[in-house]
Amino acid sequence: MILIVSKNSDRTTIQVMKWFSVMGKKWIRIHEDDFFEIKVIKKRIYLESQRISFFLDEIQSVWYRRGGINFKRLSYQNPSINIHMNEAQYWLEDYVIKTLESKKHINTQTYAHVNKLLVLEKAKIAGLTVPDYFLAENTDEVDLEQTIVKSITGNVILESINTKEDGIMYTTTIKEREEKDFFISFFQKKIEKNFEIRSFYLNGEFSSMAIFSQNDEQTKTDLRKYNKERPNRNVPYNLPKNIEEKAHLLMSSLNLNSGSIDFIKTGDQYYFLEVNPIGQFGNVSADCNYSIEKKIAEFL
Repeated sequence: MILIVSKNSDRTTIQVMKWFSVMGKKWIRIHEDDFFEIKVIKKRIYLESQRISFFLDEIQSVWYRRGGINFKRLSYQNPSINIHMNEAQYWLEDYVIKTLESKKHINTQTYAHVNKLLVLEKAKIAGLTVPDYFLAENTDEVDLEQTIVKSITGNVILESINTKEDGIMYTTTIKEREEKDFFISFFQKKIEKNFEIRSFYLNGEFSSMAIFSQNDEQTKTDLRKYNKERPNRNVPYNLPKNIEEKAHLLMSSLNLNSGSIDFIKTGDQYYFLEVNPIGQFGNVSADCNYSIEKKIAEFL
């Protein structure tokens, strides 16, 4: 049995599930609104929510796509007993998570999120070239027009930023100085690129796509500002072997066996940008005919 940990709205998960059906594989999907009780039936650990249930030893492989496994905890009126039982329940939950992560898997709940700053440091240790970056509370030392600012937390989507729509924090070129200090922000040297590369990594193999985002002013600085009327040209691409080897070292150091990796190419130089363990790869799969969803289903 394959266990999928995802979110209700994730379309990529559905595409992989279709391949499971074609291959005749059995699967269970956990959503973000599932809360499980841990039980024991005939000496076997049993997880039960209002929607689904399964024995822990039934699971042979796990795909941590998005979200995580949530648990329902019992509470007790006596404060001392409640503290003790909270600890006991925590260790039971930890055992369930660690047991699932010890099985054949694509990523894990423990390492589903990465720290951008640590990733960049590890990328340099792995031998990858990273554009110069720094943290600052003001723009006093920022080179105008030559520096970009981006979120320190990765690709951020702010849900319900107002009553009408959600918001995305885009990468932006700094064109003028701010008069006042602000919360610590991430600044990076702006690199003029030939094109961007989105590479999906799975167990040491890379499926890469070149994105010619620099040809459009709308997507030049941040390709997520999609131009639906004139989409970027996307083509299959082969990263140099030495870049793939260094990226593989990076992923291993992050305890990740899957994820989306972003690069930009300028002349003969490849610059590493970031890793997203749960990044979207549907466009890479479809535009380049890589059938990534099938590869995931086959592995699991």
